Amino acid sequence: MVEVVPSKTGRGPTSRRLERRVFFEGSDALALEAAFDGGKLSSDGGLPWLRSTDDELDLCESLASQMPEWRDRRPRHPLPELVRQRVYQIACGYEDQNDSDFLRVDPLLKLACGSLPETGGDLASQPTICRMENAATSRPCYRMARALVELYATQRGKDGAPEKILLDFDATADPTHGDQQESYYHGYFEGHIYHPLLVFDGETGHLVTAVLRLGNSHASRGAVAVLKRIVALLQRIWPAVEIEIRADAGFAVPAIYDYCETEGIGYTVALITNARLRGLAVPLLNEALERYEKDRHKVRLVSEGRYRAGSWDQDRRVVYKTEVMEEGTNTRFVVTNKPGNAENLYDHYVKRGETENRIKDLKVALKADRLSCHRFWANQFRLLLHAAAYWLLDTVRRKLTAAGVERMQLDTLRLRLVKIGGRVKETLTDVRLYLASGHPGERLWDILAHGARAPS
Repeated sequence: MVEVVPSKTGRGPTSRRLERRVFFEGSDALALEAAFDGGKLSSDGGLPWLRSTDDELDLCESLASQMPEWRDRRPRHPLPELVRQRVYQIACGYEDQNDSDFLRVDPLLKLACGSLPETGGDLASQPTICRMENAATSRPCYRMARALVELYATQRGKDGAPEKILLDFDATADPTHGDQQESYYHGYFEGHIYHPLLVFDGETGHLVTAVLRLGNSHASRGAVAVLKRIVALLQRIWPAVEIEIRADAGFAVPAIYDYCETEGIGYTVALITNARLRGLAVPLLNEALERYEKDRHKVRLVSEGRYRAGSWDQDRRVVYKTEVMEEGTNTRFVVTNKPGNAENLYDHYVKRGETENRIKDLKVALKADRLSCHRFWANQFRLLLHAAAYWLLDTVRRKLTAAGVERMQLDTLRLRLVKIGGRVKETLTDVRLYLASGHPGERLWDILAHGARAPS
């Protein structure tokens, strides 16, 4: 049986809510009494690692420097504090603006954002966070996106100038609801969406950029423009670097091939199957069928040929794979200007599938599809904040992986490292954080704090 009893000493609606007692009666030796009156506690004891990583990357400060100040008078909450508050909340799993109304008094979040946990002022409320997001326009969003690319270049070059950079381009669907600017119905996804363009480093997994696009955009819309800006920045830093891109069939358009061929950029892009391509693969498919009939084991063959679509001004190298298995046949095509063995090139393309896991981290763990503002540019701004939260958690994950910890999804990492109950005590000389004893994340803290390696 559960009984809820309001306190007689509470004053005001907030006090009555906090002083309310809950009694659990059961078969245990002692009854359980619960109330939200524990004092300066936080359920996100791992927040100091987010602030430490933020300082290391100079992430939130850099993003805040690109934002417009919409307030006329001296603000109570400086822009860097607002950006930190919003990004840290997203990283901790609180993606809604409304969460700010409760978390603004969280002692550890206050400390992470630059305010003392007990004597410092509370953080911003939801209306202030909302005004910050809606102050965004195209120019600040562009500058913030550029800052993320520059951060990527800095982190990519920490171990020296790279000889080659592989960029994975992908598009994803973010469902929209209600009357949101530039939300349109997309036939392929059968719903009203935004259609963000995401770019990852195909070798390291770094998030390079995230660009919001209209809901009815083709998957390749703006890809060449984004690629040009990324290439220009990377070649300015590393003039001799070799750059290549990899993408699915949504990016199979002549504009991408033409630009890459002109600039000496390698590409490996999937093609949508059509009758002419199927005809090109018929001999290989027949050979695969013959081999399969002999022992009924799966057969996979790879070959190549020359192909020219009606919209192309020249023929191009096409690598194709045929598979025969119990479930049937499977034939796929990839257009490329890269040299090398056909089978190795096709396997190189297949590795692009790892990008789907990175998008899953961004959308599932960090809720980057929660783009619910009315204004389009407010949603682009919000997407960049989610990208920043991804950078924080992903950087921590890299450190743990380098120390021998098995790679985790970002929501698993957050659960094990950040979601630790703790009591915060402020004194005249320091702040002490008392963490939950016996928490399984203690091992991860030791590795991050002391550079230890995980036991094999």
